[in-house]
Amino acid sequence: MISIEAIVRPERVNQVTAALEDRLSDYGFDVTSAVERLAAFHQVNNTYLATFQTLGALGLLLGTLGLGAVLLRNVLERRRELALLRAVGYDTGHVSLMVLVENGLLLFGGLGVGTVCALVAIAPAWIERGGQFPVTSLGGLLLAVAVAGLVSSLVATIVAVRSPLLAALRSE
Repeated sequence: MISIEAIVRPERVNQVTAALEDRLSDYGFDVTSAVERLAAFHQVNNTYLATFQTLGALGLLLGTLGLGAVLLRNVLERRRELALLRAVGYDTGHVSLMVLVENGLLLFGGLGVGTVCALVAIAPAWIERGGQFPVTSLGGLLLAVAVAGLVSSLVATIVAVRSPLLAALRSE
């Protein structure tokens, strides 16, 4: 792509543009400035980025809901084990704390590994753009996932602790 401004004097650009478009219109020739062409490319690029960002947000939402379901299933499957711990002398607070700490370690370990992997994956683009990094939005996103995971773990723990002790022990 050759810029017409690089070949023709600035005062004659409009005349040359009109002449080229007039004589080559049968062939579909159209003169656009480099600025207009780059703006069109950036608009397409921004549309793709917005689409992928929306898909990423949807994936994050589904992943967070899946995390809650997995935590609930994990605690419900371990209901007999938790009932046995309560039967041998652990009170409800200790059992709840053990489950919350275990789920918290898994949650924060997963967030840490995922964050490191994401940083490695975006490192080339980050370096190319001069190292500008949206720390606030990404920190808020990580905080939201951590809070959602902790709330899911807390709900799952409450469900398991409130389940009847005798029924869970009978099936053991």
